Amino acid sequence: MTTTVATVATAVAPVAPDEAEELWRAVVERRPLDDRSFFYGVTSTRIVCRPGCPSRRPARANVRFFDTVDAARTAGYRPCKRCRPDEPAGQGVRACLERACHRLATEEEEPSLAALAAEAGLSPAHFQRVFKAGVGVSPKGYARAARATRLKAALNRGERVTDAIYEAGFGGPAPAHAVAREHLGMPPSAWRAGGAGQVIRHAQADSDLGRVLVAATARGLCDIAFGDDDEALRAGLRARFPKATLEPADDSFAEAVAAVLALIEQPARGLDLPLDVQGTLFQRRVWDALRAIPAGETVSYAEVAARIGRPNATRAVAGACAANRLAVAVPCHRVVAADGGLSGYRWGPDRKRALLDREAEGRDAENMDSAPAGEGVHRGSLHPSAKVG
Repeated sequence: MTTTVATVATAVAPVAPDEAEELWRAVVERRPLDDRSFFYGVTSTRIVCRPGCPSRRPARANVRFFDTVDAARTAGYRPCKRCRPDEPAGQGVRACLERACHRLATEEEEPSLAALAAEAGLSPAHFQRVFKAGVGVSPKGYARAARATRLKAALNRGERVTDAIYEAGFGGPAPAHAVAREHLGMPPSAWRAGGAGQVIRHAQADSDLGRVLVAATARGLCDIAFGDDDEALRAGLRARFPKATLEPADDSFAEAVAAVLALIEQPARGLDLPLDVQGTLFQRRVWDALRAIPAGETVSYAEVAARIGRPNATRAVAGACAANRLAVAVPCHRVVAADGGLSGYRWGPDRKRALLDREAEGRDAENMDSAPAGEGVHRGSLHPSAKVG
């Protein structure tokens, strides 16, 4: 007995009263500390836990603090099977986020933030921060996007608009219309009708990568596509919006076309025009990650997956890149295979290689930063190389 007490005494790191109080508050609130890694053991059960463990809160008198799990083991404690302090911390976080995402995406009644946080063993405020850091949006935003995806699927199956709204989990038409405009770019009835009632302006122009189609809804650019045949480009747009009104653009659209052509010539300049991005939550997260890749750099599909917190979703990332409809503006051409190979590109590998070569040259150019900000964009008229048809 005496030997055991001595072993415990040497394993427990001395903790000042003020620090012990701070650690105990972290245990009570089930949150890790940003500047202090620690674990706590419960003398009545001889179990060691992380501060965020969802298990029942122990009595303060029964808690001992440790700097490492090994120190707790030396003192005779075994790792908790719920929070698994002996495993890398990220694994537990990912599991919590995956469970929360599954509930938000599948449950008919949206679970509350408090319920999700309690299941994860965290305070609501801390869970909100962890979720947004790991998923990229708040739990509320994720739930909205999940309902939008269900709404889109129901409408595509031909369900009546009212039935689709309630099947997707909305409480009524008003919130459904707000989410549909954000994620589908149009009201549910218009989406079900193939874009009926929507007006999409479009124009074709010459670029040094072939003909390019530029199309826009009232919300912003919805399509930038390369091709060799104007009729095929228009047919592709019509296939996306079979019942929308496609209007050839007038001169007021010339500035947008010129900006797109300037972007193709100098991708590093960016595009200061609104985009009407229509896709699932996952696709939008991938596309946001693509827009954060600087011109002149490339990343692999696996790297993109890691950046959005989904390291096992490499194939899904490739699918999102393939679904991109805004060439160069959403630079999916900057994503390559793990071995550096070009991999696929909706508008052809030759164009992908040309864009990457152009960006590499621009990155290496010594006078790149000295170019006038407005050079290449001719407001009120088409780019000199443009020929709208």
